[in-house]
Amino acid sequence: MAVVWIYALIGVVFVSLLSLLGAFTLTIKDTLLKKILIYFVGFSAGAILGDVFIHLIPEISESYGFTLQASFYFLIGIVVSFLIEKAICWQHTGHNDNCRTGHHVPRFTYMVLFGDGVHNFIDGLIIGAGFLSSIPIGIGITFAVVLHEIPHEIGDFGVLIHGGLSRKKALLYNFLSGLTAVAGTLVSLLLSQYAKGVHLFFLCFASANLIYVAGSNLIPELHKDSDRKKDLIQIVSFIAGILIMLPLLLLEK
Repeated sequence: MAVVWIYALIGVVFVSLLSLLGAFTLTIKDTLLKKILIYFVGFSAGAILGDVFIHLIPEISESYGFTLQASFYFLIGIVVSFLIEKAICWQHTGHNDNCRTGHHVPRFTYMVLFGDGVHNFIDGLIIGAGFLSSIPIGIGITFAVVLHEIPHEIGDFGVLIHGGLSRKKALLYNFLSGLTAVAGTLVSLLLSQYAKGVHLFFLCFASANLIYVAGSNLIPELHKDSDRKKDLIQIVSFIAGILIMLPLLLLEK
């Protein structure tokens, strides 16, 4: 059992370190970065929706069936996301229409962090469950998680900077969000006898939350500035985010 814990924790720590991929932007000039950030938002929105509809929902349907129970879990995820966003609005320092928080950071920045944290927690649960089955299965699942996390984390980092965070703060907050994967693995290992029921709830909850974040927070950002040339690039980046999840699905198998 100790060996399983060691392998599982090594795997999930590696996955958590992927949250630091945004460090590559430190080599990009500020003027260029500001011009391309909105396309990171489009890519992130596409990658999130691609992840949900190509990976998470098929996993729910295949493993548990899309039952009324799963629908209720989805609704719980949406309601909780809505309430959290309302709570962020209630605590903002100003009273403008965009419901920005202190230091002019829009609420979608924190919603992305919350959504990414929940998603990483689910990844941790999956990794822990995989290693409980067998070490080879755990390694395979960890590799699959790495594949879909790379584009996800790069997109999320761009969104955080677009939301007003400095590059260093974005790296720090994204890394802290990534550490929730470790918490997920620990929960999976400690509560292995209950993992199946917990897994279904969190898969549905995470899927609903990610759909809410993409639809309520990220996509509206893409409609704020109307410029046909920029709009075209945004559309391409959005579709690219979705399409990048397709070959990853094949590699996972």
